[in-house]
Amino acid sequence: MAEKSPLLQKIPSVHEILKHQKLKSLLLDYNRSFVVDVVNDVLGNIRKDIASSQNRRVDLSTGYISSKVCETIDKIMKPSLVRVINATGVILHTGLGRAILDENALESLKEIGGNYCNLEIDAESGKRGRRETHLRNLICTLSNGEDAFVVNNNAAGVMLSLNTLALGREVIVARGELVEIGGSFRMPEIMKKSGCKLVEVGTTNRVTVDDYRRAAGENTALLLKVHTSNYRIVGFSKDVSLKELVKLGDDLNLPVMYDVGSGALLPEIKKEPLIGESVATGVSIISFSADKLLGGPQGGIIIGKKHYIEEMRKNPFARAVRIGKLTIAALESTLKGYLTRERLNPTLQMLSRPLDDIHNDAVHLAKHLKATLKGSFEVEVIDGYSKSGGGALPLEELPTKLVAIKPIKGFVEKLAKSLRLSAPSVIGRIANNRLLLDLRTVKKDAIEEIVETFKKIAKS
Repeated sequence: MAEKSPLLQKIPSVHEILKHQKLKSLLLDYNRSFVVDVVNDVLGNIRKDIASSQNRRVDLSTGYISSKVCETIDKIMKPSLVRVINATGVILHTGLGRAILDENALESLKEIGGNYCNLEIDAESGKRGRRETHLRNLICTLSNGEDAFVVNNNAAGVMLSLNTLALGREVIVARGELVEIGGSFRMPEIMKKSGCKLVEVGTTNRVTVDDYRRAAGENTALLLKVHTSNYRIVGFSKDVSLKELVKLGDDLNLPVMYDVGSGALLPEIKKEPLIGESVATGVSIISFSADKLLGGPQGGIIIGKKHYIEEMRKNPFARAVRIGKLTIAALESTLKGYLTRERLNPTLQMLSRPLDDIHNDAVHLAKHLKATLKGSFEVEVIDGYSKSGGGALPLEELPTKLVAIKPIKGFVEKLAKSLRLSAPSVIGRIANNRLLLDLRTVKKDAIEEIVETFKKIAKS
């Protein structure tokens, strides 16, 4: 049995530590039980250090331990979600929260989040209402759909649709459309969890209407088309259009579902299926994300034939994936922006931002960085390309201007890390041993913040 270190007996008690002036101040701001738990955690770590360390020089003063307790509580209370300056040039960056909201949506969040609201109250009758009514008419107006339902993301929309329309039955989908949507979420796995049986048709690069027709049988419940929004198959390939699939569905008396993925409402967004045009084909169900090309908060929008949507509302699974008042408030504001056309949400603004405007901001930033860094870094403005991100427009490259920064000494990875850990965090991308800052995704009022952050790094 290992001999216990005599240092363990010298560790102050919890009571002694709580009497220290630093912790007396903490107890004025935090629950006593919380502070005591942290003290116990810190003491536990000290005991482990003593048991595992050969170094007998351990500071066991109440002042040192109190400081460690204060540091731990500061770390716990520091917000986990922090503001980031996105200089990657990826507009819908999943890691950075995808679409950012416009001022009207933010005002709606403040108004609704800080007060009670009519989430499920019918003001006319005074009886209980349905939360989906707040968005249904707006979505149907913008898409010409018969009915609409909103859930917490597009994957949930797909699962709810499949579970409602094809539980225990077969769903036919082209092999080349069995996509992975990111984070290892794959369409076959989603379909399996939805309770339906996947039937693959065609090959990776080619599928025909006859492939679907031959696969359809008595146990077939649905024909599914998935837009390959995060990749493209080119070369020797053949696809079945949504219009062709809807025609086949009519012939076979089978509903057709279209998972559009990103979802675009405006014709200015080229090379992506427009929701209104998809609805016009007569497709039974369409699902897409609210926080990608639409530019709203996280959500999944389902549009389709009224009787199918009504079936989904009655599905118990619908309650598990329903949205709350904050999502409704932000999405309502975002959708109304499409009706007025007087303003574009931030996503659409960044997608259509003029190159001259980006160039001016890049030159402005580079000029101030050169003056600030004074020879410790090479700084220049170069040409580059931005990406839409979020699994949309995978082949589309948006011409942009980049501020390229190369340390004269040291490694660019160290610089990138310092920027990530700054407040606010600044995130760019690394290429050819240079840090690249893409000004397409940087707000104008954030340029000065970037300069100030570099000043702090240069002094450290």
